[in-house]
Amino acid sequence: MLSDKSIAKRATNTKYKTRIGWYNSVLSPSLQLSYPDDTLAVVVLSTPDMFEQAFLPFLERREYKGLCDPIDQCVRHYVTSAVSQCFPGQNVDVSYDCEMLPNRKPKFLAQTAAHVSGATFYYQQLDVTDQPWAEKKMYGVCVHPRFGGWFAIRALLVFVDVTVGSELVQPAPPDCVPSREDRIQLLEAFNFRWQDWSYRDIVPPVQTYSQKQRDYFSTPPAQRFALLKTWGFLPSEGDPPDPTSDAQCQVGGHG
Repeated sequence: MLSDKSIAKRATNTKYKTRIGWYNSVLSPSLQLSYPDDTLAVVVLSTPDMFEQAFLPFLERREYKGLCDPIDQCVRHYVTSAVSQCFPGQNVDVSYDCEMLPNRKPKFLAQTAAHVSGATFYYQQLDVTDQPWAEKKMYGVCVHPRFGGWFAIRALLVFVDVTVGSELVQPAPPDCVPSREDRIQLLEAFNFRWQDWSYRDIVPPVQTYSQKQRDYFSTPPAQRFALLKTWGFLPSEGDPPDPTSDAQCQVGGHG
């Protein structure tokens, strides 16, 4: 059995750790998480090679059960396995980026969590001075200092019984798009041309998605089962499973 101290040490050795208070401090009360401020949490990201190294082998082993989107179920499989192996018997609340509450709000704001943990910088409209968009709403996007936009935020692990003190210092998010011009370029590419992938290259990435992965995520979610069948990863007989049948996976897997 791991002690609380050893759990905290193992979890805080991960790169993208945070305190619930950091997350809650930048959100309105209706969006805050109901844990004490000093509760430890960890943000889980996937990198570009997740598709070939985790997702396709997951399908090849026929572990996909057709209950929700294949990517979402794959992430659940690996996160659940990692938590049970690394923190056996511990109280870890896991929230996935695909999960929604009954009021249709997300269980957690993934980009905010990644920003306050120092994993990424969450570039928003308010980060641009003298905005050129007048009253138009521009959605924000996270950028990773090494992967640019070629990554995804997958889950938040909350270590319910583990508290951290002043020894855990909040890191500054990596501002890898510092100029006003580049921030405008980033937000316009994300909001107006997200399908062409260009916003992901706002910083030179060390790795990008393979062509096969791009083909998968460029395919509308309802057509991805057919694509996986043509690749030989799903049985060809019968109708494709309904990706909305699992109440825990209400948004299709994304990249």
